[in-house]
Amino acid sequence: MSRRWWAMAGAAVTVAAGLGVRAWGGGDFAKYAGDALYTALVCAVVVVVAPRLRTAVAAAVALGFSWAVELLQIVGIPAALQPLLGSTFNAPDLFWYAVGAALCLVVGARGVRSWT
Repeated sequence: MSRRWWAMAGAAVTVAAGLGVRAWGGGDFAKYAGDALYTALVCAVVVVVAPRLRTAVAAAVALGFSWAVELLQIVGIPAALQPLLGSTFNAPDLFWYAVGAALCLVVGARGVRSWT
């Protein structure tokens, strides 16, 4: 199975996990788990688009994107994009995005050998 296919499978699992957390979780757990899963999903998309990138680079790109979106919320995100990108800056989100990037590194290093 190619790295791109592993990344697509990972994206599907990540979306399912996010939906599960929202359905059965609540409060801060669901919010912060969603933040971590958001970055993990971005990482998977990066690998689908650029499968030759090393996992660490894909995770760094995903983390940078997630942080950029969060920081853009300080100045305001257009209303049309708010359902996808959020609207309110929350500093703890920055940490949880890093947790999601670390999850990608762990999966890449240990879970799926062809992802590294």
